[in-house]
Amino acid sequence: MLSYDELTSPERELWDAFPEGHRVDLRTGVLEADRVAEGGQWGPGRTVRAAVIVALLLGANTGQPGAVACLRLAGGRISGHLNLAGAQIAHALSLEDCWFEEGVDLSGASTQSIAIVGSRVQGVEAGMIRIEGRLDLRRSRLESGSASPLHRRVTALSLINAQVSGAVNLNGAEITAPGEWAVSAGGLVAEGGVYCGDGFVAHGEVRLMGAQLPGGLHMRRALLERPGQRGVALALDNAVASTLDFSDGFIANGTVRLRGARISDDLTFEGAVLNGPPDGHGPSLDALRMQAVDFDFTLARPPSGTVDLRGAQVSYLHDSEQSWSDVVELDGFVYGAVKGDEPGERREAAGQPDSVARRVAWIRRSPGYNPQPYEQLASWYRKGGHDDDARRVLLAKQRHRRQTLPPVTRVWGHLLDVTVGYGYRPWLAGVWLLALTLLGTLSFGAHSPIPVKRGEGAPFQPLVYTLDLLIPIGGLGQRTAWYWSNDSLQWLAYMLIAFGWVLTTAVIAGVTRTLQRS
Repeated sequence: MLSYDELTSPERELWDAFPEGHRVDLRTGVLEADRVAEGGQWGPGRTVRAAVIVALLLGANTGQPGAVACLRLAGGRISGHLNLAGAQIAHALSLEDCWFEEGVDLSGASTQSIAIVGSRVQGVEAGMIRIEGRLDLRRSRLESGSASPLHRRVTALSLINAQVSGAVNLNGAEITAPGEWAVSAGGLVAEGGVYCGDGFVAHGEVRLMGAQLPGGLHMRRALLERPGQRGVALALDNAVASTLDFSDGFIANGTVRLRGARISDDLTFEGAVLNGPPDGHGPSLDALRMQAVDFDFTLARPPSGTVDLRGAQVSYLHDSEQSWSDVVELDGFVYGAVKGDEPGERREAAGQPDSVARRVAWIRRSPGYNPQPYEQLASWYRKGGHDDDARRVLLAKQRHRRQTLPPVTRVWGHLLDVTVGYGYRPWLAGVWLLALTLLGTLSFGAHSPIPVKRGEGAPFQPLVYTLDLLIPIGGLGQRTAWYWSNDSLQWLAYMLIAFGWVLTTAVIAGVTRTLQRS
């Protein structure tokens, strides 16, 4: 048990100020002398033992009647290990511009608001903590210590299964655990949200798997990187949040993983840069089975790695030509509407052909052939009343599918394509019929055929004779009444009969395909 006589001058000042919540400021006012990075040089006049802080927070100096006790210290050097693991703390803690010799252990504690602002700390362990208030680590620098034999992973900030009734504020903080977990906060519940913006930097993986964030996750202008190796920069697997904001200069040098994440409002990457893992292996965005209402993916430049949206569901998709990498996984991706930021995309609602071509090219970035992305896009056009655009997309789907078929089937596919556009362009059959009718009429009209039975039957009519050849069902009485001594014209007649069968078969196949879809 500490006695007052054992305390140093700065410790006595803090001890006396605690009952009424007054702040003790040990800073000199000289910028160079007060730099927290140089805190290791601060002498006894600015040093407070961690044991003194622990004693005060655990009730060593009771509060004055009518006053709210609070520990507030600025510009101090904290010596020793600040160990409050499992403690029941009834007082708020505020440490500003302090330099810690060792880490802070708050694991399993129940406490009021905690603020460690602008300070340098050898890691903060706060797993299972319960905070009735906020956790404020703004502008602080947290560095992971050495790994213990029992813990292979080194974490600079641990908030595993923590519960915070207010916000977790990491704006402007720098958290360093190269090659390891900079932040490990699986199962975190932060009612007021998590703020990692305004120059926040994480050297190492940020893990928020299964986090509950009713106030959202805000990472505007943040930098996340996984130095020197492949891996994940941010993991939000199965997290539930109101908003995920990765905008306005957000940079991730590693995979951003949102597998199974559920966002009840906005997910935005507007103006973000997704570089993917440093070694070039792995996706830039892994959003497998992600759900969101509004998904803004208007990046500052195309991602360097794959964008994986398989099984994802969004109500609104915002994108641009800068949004997509060379490989995009879209199988199972469902969206209610698309709003492009490029001038051509803004005209999509008017059914501009260039927008359809751009969207089809987007789907073709997926490896292999999958019908669902085409069906999804066609459904969106159809719901907007643009049936022609929907048919163009479905025609592109058939052409893509044709590339995966055996050679013989591909030949039949080409035939269906040029004759009736796989049933989505039935007017092509009319064009072919008109062209062949004109060819036959002109060719046969310039020559005289030989009647099968002289003096019987109707007179020869080139147009009717040509139609009789082209229409395989029924008959107009011309084809069986005349034949040709000219071999070229006889072969032309055979060719028209063959084309008639092909056109009829193609039309029936195309109509059947269309009816099956409807």
